[in-house]
Amino acid sequence: MMEVKPFKAFRFNAEVVSDAGGCVAPPYDIISPTQQQMLYEKNEYNIVRIIKGETTSSDTADNNPYTRAAEFFNNWIEKGVLKQDAEEAVYAYIQDFDLAGTAFQRLSFIALAKLEELGKTVRDHEQTFDEPKIDRLNLKRATTADFEPVFMLYEDEQNIADNIIESAAGQKPLIDFLDEQDVRHRLFAITVKDSIDAIVKMMFDKSCIIADGHHRYGTGLIYSRQSPNPAAGYQMIAFANTLHKGLVILATHRLVGNLRDFDPVKLIAALKENFEIVEYKFSPKNGDKAAAKQKMLSQMKAEHINGKIVFGIHSGKVFYTAVLKNKQAMDSASSSLSNSWKSLDVSVLHKLILEESLGLNDERLAGGGNVEYIKDTNNAIDESIAEIDKGRKQAAFFMNPVKMEQLKAVTDAGEKMPQKSTYFFPKIYSGLTINKL
Repeated sequence: MMEVKPFKAFRFNAEVVSDAGGCVAPPYDIISPTQQQMLYEKNEYNIVRIIKGETTSSDTADNNPYTRAAEFFNNWIEKGVLKQDAEEAVYAYIQDFDLAGTAFQRLSFIALAKLEELGKTVRDHEQTFDEPKIDRLNLKRATTADFEPVFMLYEDEQNIADNIIESAAGQKPLIDFLDEQDVRHRLFAITVKDSIDAIVKMMFDKSCIIADGHHRYGTGLIYSRQSPNPAAGYQMIAFANTLHKGLVILATHRLVGNLRDFDPVKLIAALKENFEIVEYKFSPKNGDKAAAKQKMLSQMKAEHINGKIVFGIHSGKVFYTAVLKNKQAMDSASSSLSNSWKSLDVSVLHKLILEESLGLNDERLAGGGNVEYIKDTNNAIDESIAEIDKGRKQAAFFMNPVKMEQLKAVTDAGEKMPQKSTYFFPKIYSGLTINKL
């Protein structure tokens, strides 16, 4: 049972902040140090001060990023920077964006949802770690509020909520802005009782998959068990229909570095036991590197369409595609897991290449330092290649995106994908709606 309900969100007051779009931010966990500083400078009321506050060498138990976040939050409410809506609403959230010259529009709605233990009603699809949960729990204890919706997926062939969202888009938006990736974000209030009731009724028997915000959802569960406040039993969530064409999953590539005695020639030789390897050679003098890269990417896409498990590899002087030919190798490496899990490109990469060939098991991956995860936007592939060419990294593994049916199959089996398996684009922004418990 998925119980959802409307709420009175706190939102940035344009009469005070002037540009409310300058006060919101991407999710805390994808904000780089450079972007963090940029957001600090963008607006004195940017939500980054709360969701990813700066640390100092003089931080103490009584003065730290979490206590300062609470001070900002309470001060902004007192000054009218943040103002609570007068009416309860479900919030329609529309994001318009382009990918490779194709226009997309993603629809979602933001509501409060009753926290359910992970299982049949709410399923997670990626591994989580303790450190981010502790961080988010400290923030929630200090502020007693949700600033960033968890992003969750449901399936509805009747498109009940999507139709209501499209209808709500005829109103004047509560906020309308372009982010740094040229994604347009618009928010609308759904306050008509019949529309809210239709969404509540539609969601009642749904089971959902967490798309983004696994650590935040886990934090909500922990906090709800510890808090006597009944409001702690609900989490602010953005819901999107898996059947909507605007729901896009992009790949997350892997950059590997800091490995002792790494030899790319030995790596490729070892992979030939289980993979069909194709080389795409190039000569820097002839300027054919871009053509070799494109051949690799085109072959990756073609194999992916045909249901093959394939990676692109770059380690200096050659591009490669590696297509899995020995599926029994995955049976040996992960015998207790389902065929759905074993047929994921990312599972094969982690088990047969990162772990078996490079010695990077889950413990070493969790420790960081060896693998950097690169989201497939803009110039991600060219920038990754540049990291190899400059000697900063030792190998790049280029991925195809996980398919929606694969994600469903793995979660239906009660299993989790390796970390950073999916990249839902665009991201749900922080600070559009705030739920004060």
